Amino acid sequence: FVLFNKAYLFLQLAGTAVLAIGLWLRFDSQTKSIFDLESNNTTFYTGVYILIGAGALMMMVGFLGCCGALQESQCMLGLFFLFLFVIFALEIAAAIWGFANKDKVTDELKNFYMETYGKRSQPAARETLKAFQLALDCCGLTGALEQQFMDTCPKKTTLESFSVMSCPAAIDDVFNSKLNVIGAVGLGIAVIMIFGMIFSMVLCCAIRKNREMV
Repeated sequence: FVLFNKAYLFLQLAGTAVLAIGLWLRFDSQTKSIFDLESNNTTFYTGVYILIGAGALMMMVGFLGCCGALQESQCMLGLFFLFLFVIFALEIAAAIWGFANKDKVTDELKNFYMETYGKRSQPAARETLKAFQLALDCCGLTGALEQQFMDTCPKKTTLESFSVMSCPAAIDDVFNSKLNVIGAVGLGIAVIMIFGMIFSMVLCCAIRKNREMV
């Protein structure tokens, strides 16, 4: 039972990791400004909240499995297996959806940036543009060329301004770097969930066998 409880503890930790990734994307300095924009009904916005919800659900399911193991309840272990299987299927679907929509998410942000950039003469658009460029540490459509005369760009020294990225390139860079982290964690969580389903079935069969012997 100690081994099984450790497996369920790992599942709870996996849920915590998913929740942490969702919260990281929601509140990270490079991405949190996206949620403050008026046009925040993007695929990215939806995906982040799905991660947060999935992480919280995995933590609760892990707790259910732990209770089922301690109480030797076949019903609770059966529910645990069912919920875990559903979450696993949803995780696979979400991974496929995420990689398939990666370009869509970046294109939405680029289009939003371009629209805001085109309205930069308006005070509201200027503030949004300033927040966006500060969060991504980028400047305009050309980077270093606009750094010298755009007052919405982050303040840089003359030497630093030569290495400033354009905002479309910065958007690509942010999503590529974060996607690698999410993919690695997702793979680890999938393995843990598979072991969790196996352990729950083994434990359920062991409990049934012991009761039949009694």
